[in-house]
Amino acid sequence: MSRAVLEAGISESTLKYKLEDLRRAWYRFKKNKLSIAGLSIILFVVFMAIAAPYISPYPEDAGAVVKFEQAYQPPSWEHLFGTDEAGRDVLSRVIFGARYSLTLAFVVLTIAVCIGVPLGLIAGLYKGLISDIIMRVTDVFLALPSIVLALAVTVVLSPSLINVMWAMAFGWWPWYTRLVYGEALSVKQEDFVEAAKLLGASKIRIAFKEILPNCISPIIVKITLDMGFVILAGAGLSFLGLGAQPPTPDWGTMMSEGRSHLPTIWWPTVFPGLAVCFTVLGFNLLGDGLRDVLDVEVT
Repeated sequence: MSRAVLEAGISESTLKYKLEDLRRAWYRFKKNKLSIAGLSIILFVVFMAIAAPYISPYPEDAGAVVKFEQAYQPPSWEHLFGTDEAGRDVLSRVIFGARYSLTLAFVVLTIAVCIGVPLGLIAGLYKGLISDIIMRVTDVFLALPSIVLALAVTVVLSPSLINVMWAMAFGWWPWYTRLVYGEALSVKQEDFVEAAKLLGASKIRIAFKEILPNCISPIIVKITLDMGFVILAGAGLSFLGLGAQPPTPDWGTMMSEGRSHLPTIWWPTVFPGLAVCFTVLGFNLLGDGLRDVLDVEVT
């Protein structure tokens, strides 16, 4: 039997095992009704964000539109979520707000993962001064809550959606460094890593070809759980006036604009707040389901 045929047989066998593992994982996942509910919520929110111009009853109200003659109309068949102080349809703005919240979470966690994961791999693989410097800097950042660091950065920078993304990513990467560092310390003791070393593989190849694939599961679970926290923190910063600025239909900004009229005129604040709760709940349920399926512990 030729080497090419043997390698093809091994690859086919490996693919079958992976497909079987995926089927088992999906079977365990769908048995958890709350996880399915979380996945359904996230798919609905993603669909709402993508199709916002087509499903919003008044898409133009997502921009700088003023209709003072319709200001503060209560929920009705014409405006299911009522209107805000400028006469804009709250439902349309809530639907468009999903775009900003999901974009915020995606960008923040992408930056955090791209910074934190390589640093965690390097710290876990290289002993001595390099590892000590990386982990001591990480400990300094972890000593302060992420939201406090984000507040400090956004106060220095001018308030905007872009700046709040950078500010939150600035405080979020250490969590991924700490997570991957712990996983790397554990995985690098395995036999396949020692075999790669004996074969002369470089440390970079060992880090990204041998260790990183075995860290994917906890990283995915943490990303899923963090999506909800990032959306909540972003809405909080916008509520304080440090995030997206009017007339951007950001959920936190909408709640901030309507809070001065509570409790009499409640709908401009309550419905964006419910959207935040709904989305965060979906990501938390999905993350818990993935954690059970992948059998990982994430702190």
